[in-house]
Amino acid sequence: MDDSLIYIIDDNKEFRDSISWVLEGEGHTVISIDDPAKGLSKLRDNTQIRNCCCLLDIRMPCMTGLELHEDLLKNNNYIPVIYMTGHADIPLAVEAMTKGAITFLEKPIDYKLLNTAISCAFTAYNDYKDPKRGSNIDYEYSQRLNSLTSRESEILTEIVSGKMNKVIALDLGISVKTVELHRSRVMNKMQAKTAADLVKMVIREKC
Repeated sequence: MDDSLIYIIDDNKEFRDSISWVLEGEGHTVISIDDPAKGLSKLRDNTQIRNCCCLLDIRMPCMTGLELHEDLLKNNNYIPVIYMTGHADIPLAVEAMTKGAITFLEKPIDYKLLNTAISCAFTAYNDYKDPKRGSNIDYEYSQRLNSLTSRESEILTEIVSGKMNKVIALDLGISVKTVELHRSRVMNKMQAKTAADLVKMVIREKC
């Protein structure tokens, strides 16, 4: 894909080189950056027309990935972000997703998941560059949300808050099996494969 551009911002050179080698082998143009401040400057100056995203380490010295992403958002510099970390936890993942990240991947990176995430990121970037196309997707998400029952909507809210099934069951006063059933229906109606997909849809609907 010779019209694609992927930024990799991570302070681990060995990791950056490994990911860059794979992505360049798939035809992507890669800009590898070790310093988050330099990365922020590059992202602010980004002029890519389509198919662009950023693979961002969430824990770096001087500036975290979350802080870098927050700066981009405040200055209306939109680039889809795929967070990467060797220290994954649900609260951190939820915080990342509420900033509009595409997904949250744990190191060592699963390349199948990475390729799927990059595809989603390119779609999001192209939608941003073409508002008419993006509005059609927003309408689809809205229709899916409206198809949920009141109980399914409650389950959805709990899921995107990062809660596990046992906690959701306690909060709503129902059994874990009932939560699992409703969760399955929510995933099916929303056409989501992961909880991260649900978070992305809900955030986009609220924007």
